[in-house]
Amino acid sequence: MLAIYKVTDSFPNGEKFSLVDQMRRAVVSVTSNMAEGFSRFSKKEKRQFYRMALGSLTELQNQLLIARDLEYLTRDTFNQLAEQSVLSAKLINGLIRSLS
Repeated sequence: MLAIYKVTDSFPNGEKFSLVDQMRRAVVSVTSNMAEGFSRFSKKEKRQFYRMALGSLTELQNQLLIARDLEYLTRDTFNQLAEQSVLSAKLINGLIRSLS
């Protein structure tokens, strides 16, 4: 999801400390929680961090919708990022299910 950093560079300056910051924090939270979950030994702990990653990803999906509606993203860019987020959610859900 490094693409989030690239696309948010073109957002209006007024969004730098609001929507841009929220989107970047969400994407960092996804990857950070995945990394932390990977390092845990118990299945319960792994699931907990993977679920937090999924929550952050859901936040990012909502923020993408807002950015699209405000016309900060082109339809094509939104579609590409949305597809990546759905694929990421499927992968995370698969990891969670594999620990059940």
